Amino acid sequence: MRYCPQCRSELATAERGGIDRLVCPDTDCGFIHWNNPAPVVAAVVEYQGQVVLARNAAWPDWMYGLITGFLEAGETPEDGMLREVKEELGLDGRIGGLIGVYEFIRRNEVLIAYHVEAEGTVTLGEELSDWKAVPLERCKVWPFGTGLALRDWLRTRGVEPPMMELPGR
Repeated sequence: MRYCPQCRSELATAERGGIDRLVCPDTDCGFIHWNNPAPVVAAVVEYQGQVVLARNAAWPDWMYGLITGFLEAGETPEDGMLREVKEELGLDGRIGGLIGVYEFIRRNEVLIAYHVEAEGTVTLGEELSDWKAVPLERCKVWPFGTGLALRDWLRTRGVEPPMMELPGR
C-alpha cells in the first residue's frame, strides 16, 4: 500500500501502537494501515481413512498441502471450511473438531485448522492441479503453518510424523 485509500496522500511510516505502520500524513484524514492478519481456514481432510494432500496449480510439482481458504464475511470458520472442501475437492464434509489456531507470519495470516471427515467423489476445483490420499502413518509434515496443524492432528491419532526435507532449506 503506497497511497491513502481515503484521501490519496502518499503514506508515510510512523509509530502507532508500538509498531511502525503506514499512516496518512494528512492530520485531517488520520488513516492508519493496521495490516491486521487475514483469517484463513485449513482442513486436515480425512477421506476413506487417509489424509488428503492437494497441490495448488501455482505450486511446484513436489509441493502438496492441506485444503485452505480465506474466511468470507458473514460465515463461521466451520462453514467456511466446509465450503472450501466442497469448492476445492467436490467433497461433502463434516467437522470432526477444531485442531488449533496457528500463526503464518510470512503471509500475515492466522490459520484456523479443523479436522474434516469427507465423503463423495473427488472433483478438483480450478485452484488445484493434483491431489493424493496418504495413509496416516506415511504423512510427513512441514515446520510452519498448516504443517503444524497436520502434525498436531496426527499426534491425536497416535502417529508421530517425520518432518519433511524442504528444497532450499
